Amino acid sequence: MEPKTLFDKIWDKHVVHSVDGGPQVLYIDKHFIHEVTSPVAFLGLEKRGLKVSRPDKTIATPDHNVPTINQDMPIRDVLSRQQVDQLSKNCETHGIDLYGLNHQWHGIVHVIGPELGITQPGMTIVCGDSHTSTHGAFGAVAFGIGTSEIEMVLATQCILQPKPKKMRISIDGVLKKGVTSKDIILYIISKIGTAGGTGYFIEYAGSAIETLSMEARMTICNMSIESGARGGMIAPDETTFEYIKGRQFSPMGEDWDQKLAYWRTLKTDEGAVFDLEYNFKAEDIGPMVTFGTNPGMGLDITKPIPEVKDIPSASQETYLKSLGYMDFNPGESMNGKSVDYIFVGSCTNGRIEDLREVAQLVKGKKKADNITAWIVPGSKQVEQQAYEEGLVDILEEAGFKLRQPGCSACLAMNDDKIPAGKYAVSTSNRNFEGRQGPGARTILASPLTAAATAITGKITDPRDIT
Repeated sequence: MEPKTLFDKIWDKHVVHSVDGGPQVLYIDKHFIHEVTSPVAFLGLEKRGLKVSRPDKTIATPDHNVPTINQDMPIRDVLSRQQVDQLSKNCETHGIDLYGLNHQWHGIVHVIGPELGITQPGMTIVCGDSHTSTHGAFGAVAFGIGTSEIEMVLATQCILQPKPKKMRISIDGVLKKGVTSKDIILYIISKIGTAGGTGYFIEYAGSAIETLSMEARMTICNMSIESGARGGMIAPDETTFEYIKGRQFSPMGEDWDQKLAYWRTLKTDEGAVFDLEYNFKAEDIGPMVTFGTNPGMGLDITKPIPEVKDIPSASQETYLKSLGYMDFNPGESMNGKSVDYIFVGSCTNGRIEDLREVAQLVKGKKKADNITAWIVPGSKQVEQQAYEEGLVDILEEAGFKLRQPGCSACLAMNDDKIPAGKYAVSTSNRNFEGRQGPGARTILASPLTAAATAITGKITDPRDIT
């Protein structure tokens, strides 16, 4: 039998029909929906007189538009309130499980799926959100889809998709102190570019990846889309199985044994061929920060912003435009630049381990007076755990305030916007112009770097905080 990649094993198993010379009909195991991209899809079903084919395969939660303070009050923004209300109505009409505001399982869609045990190895998973690739950390084929595709999945539990090419990115060696999974993925994107993964599904491999926790793996897979890739994945292993075991919707008893036996087969066969491969050394990666207006414009915090002459001539004009927006200059150091906000949260870094890292670094210290700090858990369960572990006490003693779960300042679709002209060191995934608010300037970094920055009031290497 010809050796197969992990991606091929899962994708091929879910193909219902292939169009000659064209796309394939792919069966979808789990469909996550939220309030922003689903209303028009449900409206399409209504106009065509269709019902949701498999409501038991669909999970809903509002996250993008929700406020992160006073969630027990009516949402002030009219459009946001309408979208959240419409999600509730659509779920009630079609019998879909909804974890709404104040539900014990409410949270960001890509946080609650894994923590509830809904996300499992070998699955195909879609959502009307580009960062669906997060779920690939479990050895799943997970990717974002558009509104018309949401309607397609709701109506048929299948989707029409061209099969992507395959890429493997291996990170071998031992990470240096202060370097996290967020730094790994920012490093990768800085090397291959924001279009380097276009047309591919990425498998992350290597000894450095294998040592990571599940939450760290989710951070890496989450930002696969920032390289242009269709999705990213990591082969499941004992770390994966231990994480899943005993969760709310995880298999139990004999079902667990059967699933586990299958999950253990989910790895790339020796000799399987990828269309493209990259190999990087873990020791070459330092704490990363972005300096421009796309996630590929990142560098080691100890290194200067590149000179124009080091940028390909075709990209120099846009490079300078990006630096102009950020009000940075070639050759400047990012380390030591004054900032105004830090944001720890999002589907990239809003999990309990992220909050633990921040609390550990700031314990016994005080945030700088010039810093406004937003610490936003990714779910109600993360929020509860932060209280139970005493993390909230540590954060509050350091001058931080924990907000309520939601996408928050990752994107300017709710009340948590960075003001025009202000700088934010953010643990989210995108630093486009206006991403965190009109005129806002975003510097992507790890929770450790954000925490160190909060203490000093300026961009700071976390290794310099003792």
